[in-house]
Amino acid sequence: MESAPSGFHLRDHVLGVFVLALLSLAHRSTGARRLMELYEPDLSERLTYHNGTVLSGDIPASILWYGNFTAAQKDIVSDFLASLAAAPGAYPSPSVPQWWSSILRLYLSKVEAVGKKEAEKTRVFLSGNFSDEGCSLGRSLTLSQLPALAAAAKPVKGGVALVLTAQDVAVEGFCMSRCGMHGSDAKAGTAYVWVGNSAAQCPAQCAWPFKQEEPPVVPPNGDLGMDGLVINVASMLAGAVTNPFGDGFYQGERQAPLEAATACQGVYGTGAYPGNAGKLLIDKVTGASYNAHGARGRKHLLPALFDPLSSGCATLI
Repeated sequence: MESAPSGFHLRDHVLGVFVLALLSLAHRSTGARRLMELYEPDLSERLTYHNGTVLSGDIPASILWYGNFTAAQKDIVSDFLASLAAAPGAYPSPSVPQWWSSILRLYLSKVEAVGKKEAEKTRVFLSGNFSDEGCSLGRSLTLSQLPALAAAAKPVKGGVALVLTAQDVAVEGFCMSRCGMHGSDAKAGTAYVWVGNSAAQCPAQCAWPFKQEEPPVVPPNGDLGMDGLVINVASMLAGAVTNPFGDGFYQGERQAPLEAATACQGVYGTGAYPGNAGKLLIDKVTGASYNAHGARGRKHLLPALFDPLSSGCATLI
């Protein structure tokens, strides 16, 4: 249940948790979603499993809305998360559940401790909403403050906290070197994802490919910042589930890994190349571009996922 927007009680909680976070070495960051429209990852090394922990089974995701988000904006994200928990045949193809099933098939089913049957039952579902509209830690955040905000979303063991920052909130490295990131508290057994609304700060970078000039790529839910945010949430969730504590599936250096989605940066459909998202579906009524159907008739644009066996990017279309 969403907490009241007034900041006094949450401010005290966040500041208290922040002090504890600074005293703990358990928190660490792993994957980050880089600026992507011209990004070409080095895939000379294989993306492999490093015999560590992945998240499986029921994965509760709680959201901390940091700053001002409208009800309509929150619905876009909530509906996306609801889509992740649905069966692959729940919506017209291609769909969000089909995208999620690719993560299960390509990654989780390969982990002996999880097994194919448990992997197939793994789902992410929305477990709670918390608001900090007053921005208790200010409107300019450092990466070291993110674990405290994640803790304010009250994640449970085996779960993920989503810290979503509003368009007027600056975060260290946002727009310059990253569009989102995920980290973890290994001691608590929880992971977190941070993503910002880039509409006012860097839509050309962190909401790409929307609003390209040639050809125009129109956001499927009519909100440039939030549709771009969903792309980055999807990318970071894929990393948080398959590499939550830095010893799961990744390629390259552990502190700067390429993961399930970030290894296919900027790829959304077949025929993609740097600066072009590839083949996309077009809504005949709105002209919006998308590649996945979701809950309540919504459409989304989701990143391709790297296939470790073929060393290629698996797209929905």
